[in-house]
Amino acid sequence: MVCVVQCEKAHCIVLKEGERMLEDKLLRILRESRYTTVLSGFGMLIESGYPSLRDGEKSYDIEQKYGYSMEEMFSSSFYSTRKVQFFEFYRKELLSHLEKQPGKGFFLMAELEKKGLFQSIITRRIFGLPGRAGCKNVIELHGNVYDNFCPHCGRRYPMEYIRDSVRVPLCESCKTPVRPRVCLFGEMVDNGVITRAAEEIQKAEVLLVLGTTLSSHLCSQLIDYYEGDKLILVNEETHHADKFADIVIHERVDVMLERLQKELGD
Repeated sequence: MVCVVQCEKAHCIVLKEGERMLEDKLLRILRESRYTTVLSGFGMLIESGYPSLRDGEKSYDIEQKYGYSMEEMFSSSFYSTRKVQFFEFYRKELLSHLEKQPGKGFFLMAELEKKGLFQSIITRRIFGLPGRAGCKNVIELHGNVYDNFCPHCGRRYPMEYIRDSVRVPLCESCKTPVRPRVCLFGEMVDNGVITRAAEEIQKAEVLLVLGTTLSSHLCSQLIDYYEGDKLILVNEETHHADKFADIVIHERVDVMLERLQKELGD
């Protein structure tokens, strides 16, 4: 059954989990689209088994363990003034999770990109999951943990160099502390990266939002650049901002993408 709800957009359609119409309608829209941009949100990270460090019990545990909140420790000011504690937190609470492979949703997203249904993918997450799953045209607004550099001489280092270091990782050339090329709290996103993302949004006929709400930081930062009329939201939880989408699918992202892949066939 298709449930038509009262929305800001009069033609907004909410498709409930398990509806056959989902695959037919969504696949037709994606096939007809000359350019589809995907916004990959926090929900896909959770589906991959990565923890939410800022919410609930885990956030409390971090503050009890280190004496600071996650927001305090993962900030530019903390990196500048307490590098030993910063890298202890960074290695134990962030890099330790990289043993987990990207979730099924990311591999399905890569397959659908390969088949021409998606043209670009934008994310704020720093674990490099889309690229590790095989996605090609990815914009990482906040960078990723695999890209590290010396701020003084520019020498680059792999993630393993920081992971395996003791205390503060130092540049082998000039002994300056190496830093991850990620956006810390208190820092602005690189203007060049924002410009690229805005351009991808502007040229999209279809904007597919996966695993987040339209009021999230990811969407609120970019949604105004979208000029099309096919904004599709896939998110397990309902939200008051759902009404601004054209089609809303309340379902896990990996489940929906798997159904879409099966409908598409080989």
